[in-house]
Amino acid sequence: MPHQIAKKRLSRTDGHRKALLRNLATSFFLHEKIETTTTKAKEISKVAERLITVARRGDLHSRRQVAEYLYDPRVVKKLVEQIAPLYKDRTGGYTRITKSRVRPGDAAELSFLELLK
Repeated sequence: MPHQIAKKRLSRTDGHRKALLRNLATSFFLHEKIETTTTKAKEISKVAERLITVARRGDLHSRRQVAEYLYDPRVVKKLVEQIAPLYKDRTGGYTRITKSRVRPGDAAELSFLELLK
């Protein structure tokens, strides 16, 4: 019986799951709102919260830490210079998950993940 599992496997290998989360996090910060399955949204929310917390410091080291995870340098710049300063006074809870619909093809529950303003 598995105890204290920190993250969902999402039916993928470790490398595939890491690449999926990096891609979705990059898209999330680029568009500031994405629609995905509820399970993926919950996992991306954890990643996004950590990245915003790191980016809030705004120094070179935090910029490099964020750049190590995200794929696009434009998204890193947007996160550090535009998104993170909005949350300077906030201690957490930067994202919101809103359930939207059921996907017709496979009946997966979809949700919107968005940044709080």
